[in-house]
Amino acid sequence: MPPRPRQDRDRDRDRDRGSPRGEDDRPGSVAAIERPARLAPRRSNRQIMRLKILSGGNSMVGKSCIIKRFSEGRFVRKYVGTIGIDYGVKAIGIRNHDVRVNFWDMAGSPAYLEVRNEFYKDAQGMLLVFDVTNRASFEALGRWITEAKESGADWGSMIVYLVGNKTDLPRRVIQEAEASAFAQTHKMQYWETSAQSGDNVSDMFLALFTSVYNRVTKA
Repeated sequence: MPPRPRQDRDRDRDRDRGSPRGEDDRPGSVAAIERPARLAPRRSNRQIMRLKILSGGNSMVGKSCIIKRFSEGRFVRKYVGTIGIDYGVKAIGIRNHDVRVNFWDMAGSPAYLEVRNEFYKDAQGMLLVFDVTNRASFEALGRWITEAKESGADWGSMIVYLVGNKTDLPRRVIQEAEASAFAQTHKMQYWETSAQSGDNVSDMFLALFTSVYNRVTKA
């Protein structure tokens, strides 16, 4: 009988010794797939909750800057007005649940009223922002509330935070007591923030998201 090829003898030797080497160790072989260390990680079956959050208020009060400070950790010094609606998503965790926050940052210019009207319905939370150094932006809040209600916002169930922004600037004209009284009258919580310094921004957003989450899960 002719001698067996060397590669056949080596393969038999590896099999007898229990060696992991040989053809069965090639990617895609049965031996390679069955090894526990190579199993793919199991995917999570947790359901993702999605929250719809709006931002409203006059132009140049810092709505977009607040959102960028929270979601990107940076302050944008150059003013670029929002055109229509800006949309963004932020993934967070609340009480061991995966949550996707859908931000709808609405332009403050009256020219975009008809665009904004399409987004109030089904919103679960809202930031109503004014500039503490600009009285006109504060006095416009009543019109924003009316706009939201007339455009389908459920003001009774939606969580709304009134936000006095730009507290880092001098020459403040709207004091905390005045803004707090306005917020209480219209069933809103009042927060003061600085997009530039980041003061209170993260705390405010996390409080809003948690309040909306609690409202949605109890509904």
